Amino acid sequence: MTLDLMTARPRQAQPAEHRLPWRERMRERRRLAHQDRLAAHLAELHHIRSLVAGARTVVRSGWVQDSWFAYRDEQGQERAVTAQNVQRMEGRPVTGACLVGAIVHAGGGLAALHSQPVQRALDLTWHTLYGDEREPVRWCPAPPVRTAHVRDLTRWNDDPGRSPREVTALLHTVDRAAAAEIERVRA
Repeated sequence: MTLDLMTARPRQAQPAEHRLPWRERMRERRRLAHQDRLAAHLAELHHIRSLVAGARTVVRSGWVQDSWFAYRDEQGQERAVTAQNVQRMEGRPVTGACLVGAIVHAGGGLAALHSQPVQRALDLTWHTLYGDEREPVRWCPAPPVRTAHVRDLTRWNDDPGRSPREVTALLHTVDRAAAAEIERVRA
């Protein structure tokens, strides 16, 4: 992964009589703060792209519907995990996941469910599927809205006519949307 971040050149310490006027110093601080925000956003978008690539790998290895994850128990049986029995999976390798589960797993598993990269990857996935590409991504919707978006993604995944190929195609489109967002931020 290559990050393309621009950094500001430090200014040489100047004697007090050569210091910039107050307004120019404030303007420079604002400019540098803006540059820091852009660099952080670019780094986050690159992280989201790698997370989405990991989710594609999870879906390719085993895709599930009507549950979050699948795992093999001690007898070698594949078991489905939902919100009600997710603790059964603890310490066992994931053998399959739904769209949302794959993003969560690629982002670090259930412990990372509420982390910013996972939440933002889900935001971008929802925006790619249901949003208007001319509109900006809503990176921080209100919690009830974000919960509704996750339900939308789950419902889309669990559609009886859905195939794993469609899920990986969506994740590929999400990756392209993240790349386009990177270019938009750089411009």
